[in-house]
Amino acid sequence: MRFDTKIRYDFVKNRKKFFTFSIALTIIGILSLLIFQLNLGIDFKSGTTMDTVTEQPVKQQEVISVLDELGYSEVPTVGGTNNDRISVRFGDELTNEQTREIQTAFKASFGEGASFEVNVVSAELARELAVKTIWAILAASILIMLYVMVRFEWRFAVSANIAILYDCFVVVALFSIFRLEVDLPFIAAVLTTLGYSINDKIVIFDRIRENLRFNPTRNEKQLTELVNASIWQTMARNLYTVLTVFIVTLFIFLFGSESIRLFSLAMLIGLISGAYSTLCIASPLWFEFKKREKKKKTTGGNARPTDQPIV
Repeated sequence: MRFDTKIRYDFVKNRKKFFTFSIALTIIGILSLLIFQLNLGIDFKSGTTMDTVTEQPVKQQEVISVLDELGYSEVPTVGGTNNDRISVRFGDELTNEQTREIQTAFKASFGEGASFEVNVVSAELARELAVKTIWAILAASILIMLYVMVRFEWRFAVSANIAILYDCFVVVALFSIFRLEVDLPFIAAVLTTLGYSINDKIVIFDRIRENLRFNPTRNEKQLTELVNASIWQTMARNLYTVLTVFIVTLFIFLFGSESIRLFSLAMLIGLISGAYSTLCIASPLWFEFKKREKKKKTTGGNARPTDQPIV
């Protein structure tokens, strides 16, 4: 069997290196989650967020000084086009009296025309959001697996699901390792990662199925060549798709507002991991499943390994 496609790198041959790296990163992520856990934002734990828009530019140190005088140790975020937007996240649920006290102090320091937006998350609501988030990710994964099983076969479905769950876990693990805040936009980024990741894998799996239909393989060497050829035949399309979204997300991360910066960062991590897992996990993993199926067929019957095609 010969393909016209030029195979510049043998992904299947080096699959064990990719599997080892991925397992090592997964173990590190699990240890980080067990030891450090996630740096949950106010969306997933009780607390109060106060966003303030002032009439004049302010400095972060000025806001810190005002909060220190009131007995709060929270570090505010100052942003906006003219540094006129203050965001403070308190770890406790502030009472109406405490909220008015802070607002009065801010008006006295930064102008009477300051406007406020206060959001309070109770402990019950935070727990409910956390549970629903877990169910959302699990439901999306299960539905994706069922879709791939209907369109292709169970080997493709299992390979794709392992890869996309790995992508989601990489995002979660890196946020845990670097102590980045996890909030609702982060969850949206994780679910978006699921969608982009499965898209790349479907493209390659569709090409593998097409090549397998017209080029039945009789041994492991031919199967290796088929998978590598399928990867390189779809490389340009997958690369352009990922780069298009990556460039847009990168500019949002660099020039967007502070409120969506971590969302953009999570998306960037998910896009890179999705491209990696498509080439280095999903396709080689399907190869492993298919190769083992061939071995079972040849050991269970009288045919020699080179006599029975892999279809």
